[in-house]
Amino acid sequence: MSTLPDPNLQEARENPEPQESHNPMPWVVILLTAALFVFGIVYILRSDLTTPPVWGDGRDLAELQGASSSAGAAGSVDGAAVYSARCAACHQANGAGLPGVFPPLADSEWVSGKDNTLIAAVLHGIDGPLTVKGQSYNGVMPAFAAQLNDAEVAALLTHIRSQWGNSAAPIGAEAVAAVRSATEGQSGPYHGDAELNAIP
Repeated sequence: MSTLPDPNLQEARENPEPQESHNPMPWVVILLTAALFVFGIVYILRSDLTTPPVWGDGRDLAELQGASSSAGAAGSVDGAAVYSARCAACHQANGAGLPGVFPPLADSEWVSGKDNTLIAAVLHGIDGPLTVKGQSYNGVMPAFAAQLNDAEVAALLTHIRSQWGNSAAPIGAEAVAAVRSATEGQSGPYHGDAELNAIP
């Protein structure tokens, strides 16, 4: 019969291996688990799955999704939401832009200027040198003609024309539609100040 060898000095210094305890689970934990399980079942059975979802700020799903593509008025679209989703990453939430990189929209002569110029810039984008509030920028603004419908562009521009020191008149979806039609031959972005100033 083989026997285990006597432990050496190093092994003798070691603590014994821990063993799993056989203590039962406390009754409090068992009761709490059972109560949560029963609550979950009752909650599911009592839920009315046909009730429309209501969000924390009180808006329903349709309001959060915005107007459909057939919307005809800027008032039915949340311009601030469009700005947050499409523009704030570059121009910042406060419209101040990033110095030397993205031009500001706050108190901007382009935002408060001609409706047609602003609409065309958003629809077709801008590249090349652009002067805003006396400072030159040389970047690229993407085109949104394919991403935003007329009502969304109108709501967006109406929003920025009433924020951050801007106080220009609102822009309607019909004005956006007219510029979209008049500039449909524009194949690329407008090249800076020169081409933007040439828009009738």
